[in-house]
Amino acid sequence: MWGLLRRLFPERIFRRKLEPAAERRLKLAQARAEEAIIRAHVDNALMFVDTLTEDLTFDRAIDTYIREMAIPEPLASTVATRTLVVLGQDLVPYRRRAHDEGDGSDERPKLRINDASQGRGQQRTIKRA
Repeated sequence: MWGLLRRLFPERIFRRKLEPAAERRLKLAQARAEEAIIRAHVDNALMFVDTLTEDLTFDRAIDTYIREMAIPEPLASTVATRTLVVLGQDLVPYRRRAHDEGDGSDERPKLRINDASQGRGQQRTIKRA
């Protein structure tokens, strides 16, 4: 019996551990996919709020969207928060004014994943006083 199962499901086809580089690529692809799902939910929740603006308050519309779509809790709180952030951007004059003037407060540093992973393999010397 076990011999038959081993022939049908050999160990070399279903490897248990990925190479470190493949593991990093897999994690990055998974993060991009999760962000796309969150973005789609936020866009749909905003459309839901806009459609029901005469019937429900915005927080009630967001809760209804999350309940109707049966979004599980870790994702539900993220979708609700991000939807509220988008709705609140017009209500916060300081952030809008700073963005319009272009003072550079919203600029983010360049993400350099490859530099960080390449630097791990190299020895670093620490100068002590």
